[in-house]
Amino acid sequence: MTLMNTIPIPLTFLLFLGPLLADPADPAKVDSDYAIQGEYTGVVKGEDGELKLGCQVVALGKGNFMARGYVGGLPGDGWNRTKEDTVTSSLKDGGSVVFENDKHRAILKDGLMKVETLDGDKMGELKKVDRKSPTLGAKPPKGAVVLFEGASAENFKPGRMTEDHLLMEGAKSIKLFQDHHLHIEFRLPYKPTARGQGRGNSGLYLQGRYEVQMLDSFGLEGKNNECGGVYGIAPPRENMCFPPLTWQTYDVEFHSAVFKDGKKVKNARMTVRHNGVVIHDELDLPKRTTASPLKEGPEPGFVYLQNHGNPVRYRNIWIKPL
Repeated sequence: MTLMNTIPIPLTFLLFLGPLLADPADPAKVDSDYAIQGEYTGVVKGEDGELKLGCQVVALGKGNFMARGYVGGLPGDGWNRTKEDTVTSSLKDGGSVVFENDKHRAILKDGLMKVETLDGDKMGELKKVDRKSPTLGAKPPKGAVVLFEGASAENFKPGRMTEDHLLMEGAKSIKLFQDHHLHIEFRLPYKPTARGQGRGNSGLYLQGRYEVQMLDSFGLEGKNNECGGVYGIAPPRENMCFPPLTWQTYDVEFHSAVFKDGKKVKNARMTVRHNGVVIHDELDLPKRTTASPLKEGPEPGFVYLQNHGNPVRYRNIWIKPL
C-alpha cells in the first residue's frame, strides 16, 4: 500500500484545492452547477390556453442560481420582449432547484423544469436545450482574408495560441481594413462568482475604433456594456448571449466613416448579427467607443480583440472586404 492510500485527505483541503484545479476557460474543468445552468423551453397552460415559455438559468456560484423567464420563447426564438422579473434560488438536497414567485413555482431537476401553481396544479414542463449559432463554422467566401483558422496566429501582433489551437485575448490584426464583413467565433469563460464587467470581459473592435462588447451576459438585461452592446452607444435589440463556454458568433457588416478635407462628413455604421440574430441594424456610430486604441480618421484600421484580464477564446476569424 502506498503512502497516499494510508493518509486520509481532509475535506477542507479538497474544498480549498477545488478552485485551484478549476479553469474558467476549460469546459472539462467546471463545477457541478454548470450542468444546471442553461436554457429551457416548453409549453405551459396559461389563462388563454397553451403558451410557449423560455427560461434562462444562470449559475451564481456555490449552488446559487438566478432564473429569468421569457414569454413566447427564448430570445431570438419567439420572445415577445416583455421584461420578466428574475428569481433566485439555491440547490436543495436531492439535486433540485425550486424557483418561486407570487404565482408560480418551477422545480428544476435533471434537465427538466416542471411548472405549477403555488397550489400544486401542474402547468407544463420546460426541457433543457443547447442552441447553436446558425453561422457557426461558416466558411470564408471567395475573396475573404482569413485571419485565424487554428494553424498559426501570425496574422496578429501579438498573437498567442492555446495548446488546443485557439486564439487568445489581446490580439491586434496586422492587416488593416476599410469597409468589410467580419465573421468571428468566440467562447466566454465560466466565472460564476464574478459579477458585472469581471464576468468574462473582452471586446471586438472594428478598425480599432468601435467596440462590440464581449461579456458573459447570459440571462442579464442586455445593456450597452453587456454582450452584443456597442459600448457606450447602443444596447442590443435582444440579449442573444448563450451560456459561457458555448461557442458564439458575431457577423458584422461594417462601413467606415467618410472624411472630406480632414473633417468627418458621414458617421461609420454597422449591422451586427449575434448568433445569427440581428441585434444592430445599420447602427449609426457617432463616435469611437471608450478605450478604443485608434482615433476616428479616414485611414483603415485593424481588428482588435481586447485583453481585459479574462481568458476569452476565439477561432474561425475571416474578413471579406466590401
